[in-house]
Amino acid sequence: MIEIELDGKKVEVTEGSMVMHAADKAGTYIPHFCYHKKLSIAANCRMCLVDVEKAPKPMPACATPVTQGMIVRTKSEKAIKAQQSVMEFLLINHPLDCPICDQGGECQLQDLAVGYGGSSSRYEEEKRVVFHKDVGPLISMEEMSRCIHCTRCVRFGQEVAGVMELGMSNRGEHSEIETFVGDSVDSELSGNMIDICPVGALTSKPFRYSARTWELSRRKSVSPHDSTGANLIVQVKNNRVMRVVPLENEDVNECWIADRDRFSYEALNGTERLTQPMLKQGGQWQQVDWQTALEYVANGLKQIKADHGAQSIGTLVSPHSTLEELQLATMLTRELGSDNIDYRLRNAEFTAPEGVRWLGTSIASLTQVQRVLVVGSNLRKEHPLFAQRIRQAVRKGAALSVITSASLMATRDSWAIDVAQSSIVEADQWIEALAAVAAAVGQATGAAAPLAPKNAPDAAAQAIAASLLSGERKAILLGNAAAHHAQAGSLLALANWIGAQTGATVGYLTEAANTVGAQIVGAFPKNGGLDAGRMLAAGSGLKAVLLLNNEPVFDSAAGKAAADVIGNAQMVVTLSPFKANLEFSDVLLPIAPFTETPGTFVNAEGRLQGFHAVVKPQGETRPAWKVLRVLANLLGLPGFAFESTAEVLATIGDKGAVPANALSNATSANAAASNGAAAAPVVASIYQLDSIVRRAPSLQLTADARNASTGSNVTARAEEALA
Repeated sequence: MIEIELDGKKVEVTEGSMVMHAADKAGTYIPHFCYHKKLSIAANCRMCLVDVEKAPKPMPACATPVTQGMIVRTKSEKAIKAQQSVMEFLLINHPLDCPICDQGGECQLQDLAVGYGGSSSRYEEEKRVVFHKDVGPLISMEEMSRCIHCTRCVRFGQEVAGVMELGMSNRGEHSEIETFVGDSVDSELSGNMIDICPVGALTSKPFRYSARTWELSRRKSVSPHDSTGANLIVQVKNNRVMRVVPLENEDVNECWIADRDRFSYEALNGTERLTQPMLKQGGQWQQVDWQTALEYVANGLKQIKADHGAQSIGTLVSPHSTLEELQLATMLTRELGSDNIDYRLRNAEFTAPEGVRWLGTSIASLTQVQRVLVVGSNLRKEHPLFAQRIRQAVRKGAALSVITSASLMATRDSWAIDVAQSSIVEADQWIEALAAVAAAVGQATGAAAPLAPKNAPDAAAQAIAASLLSGERKAILLGNAAAHHAQAGSLLALANWIGAQTGATVGYLTEAANTVGAQIVGAFPKNGGLDAGRMLAAGSGLKAVLLLNNEPVFDSAAGKAAADVIGNAQMVVTLSPFKANLEFSDVLLPIAPFTETPGTFVNAEGRLQGFHAVVKPQGETRPAWKVLRVLANLLGLPGFAFESTAEVLATIGDKGAVPANALSNATSANAAASNGAAAAPVVASIYQLDSIVRRAPSLQLTADARNASTGSNVTARAEEALA
């Protein structure tokens, strides 16, 4: 530790720290623009100049290393004058348009100009004008004349997103931040550039000119999309979600969020929202009141149970639903006497659950791994924030190995991470590839591998094995495609054996916001009921189907065939915030999305995160847990006297907490050789993951959405079906 004196106070910091870090520790604010705690040091704005004793001139606090006994003054006349001079230079070319700037009210330049700017400018020449640029549907670069060249956006692309999409061209006052030859900004983390831009140069295109920051209420929430469980600040005006920004949580999402977390809110205010219960009568949709709709459903379920037995009723639930909704849907189905319930719509293998599958380690530890093997995943697009953490680890010297297919990783740089070793083979060869790695590990350790590969381990398998046998902190991560694989159990068995031999943790990246939570509440058949695969297969025999927050055509492995199977049922009930499943549903019940209901998600690491409603439900929309409770009461089922989500949560796990021994990736399954006949695993593209992102207009205009093979015009179909 090194001790310095900062404004008369003694501060101890680690060797190699900068004066800025010492100031942060001491709680002293030093004005700055280009410095950001998560980015490398550039020291090009010079706003953080401070007075260092014995230094001939003011020094930048962000780039001046501390030395023993250093004396620093941040508020001396010398420091203040230097900062004022810098501010005068920064404002020379900055336009005088604060009243119309979209950044107004949360602009660092505006704030610091009040403290350090002059009352008038000595600059009388013509200000420079920088031509606006179109860089895609998410980021606006309409007012690049406001840019102060702090290069935060450039460094973010290089260091965090892994893709240098923005760069600086020209020199001096002719410098410009721009993309390469008119390219668009297509990173799945691009929206973070808006947050870190200290001026109004980069702004949110969907939010642009829709509200002033001081008009917005700020409310905490949790992302309902992937398994990171990113913490959000939802900004609200007039009971309408206007913007979503990150809430800093070092253990989960740091200070970043993915673009689908940031921009999916557009769907919540879209034309496809279902705000009134609807019944299909004579092939036409009619709006009805809640009493009519729920009595129709209750009477229908009673009749079908009486005529065909309880096992003719099936429930398909979404792992994007809250813990409370999943619990009540599971209880309702089982109290009706049916065991046909499942959340695993995209899975191809349905083995008896042995433990709650999870990440196997903490999210924060991904930044610290030294060796990591990812199997069956498009890491960058499926889990952008996990990819970001592993990218940081690789930048610090970690080695990333990959076994996946060409459709999930087209080139070695597709993930924007340096890949040390890779085995790019089709999904039916993953078991063989993993068995080869296990055999290579066995050769080194002397242990007998659980499955002998057909061929001797090739160079790639040897290299992956050697990588996992070196280093200290190691992880084997199974992606969405590995979880949805026709022989997912064999992949897990092999991964567990390799993990045991190499000292690596083994875990699933897990697909959805509540995949872990769905397992905790037991939203799967336990006593011989039909799993999702059999419920969506021809001849399932289901007469009544309840669909909670999902669209089987897009959310299941069956795809379009699901519509025909479900359409054969006597009654199909869809609980959704949107006009979904119109072609085969008989009843639509409008339930609240995550912004309009309290609830709980359990992320990949088993972290339980509760949230409150941030706006009132639209129209006649009701929280799904209330709808399920009332439906159970109409059916005369016992044990549904819940008055709040807290009461429902108390019935789950260890009184609302994840049981300590519940999380386990152990398996009794034996690794079996690939039969080679299985279809490729079904995985959702980045902006087709759930019903919310699917309906977010700006996200559907991105390059990722356009390139997705599963892309479809949901809006057009919905409007056509309602016509």
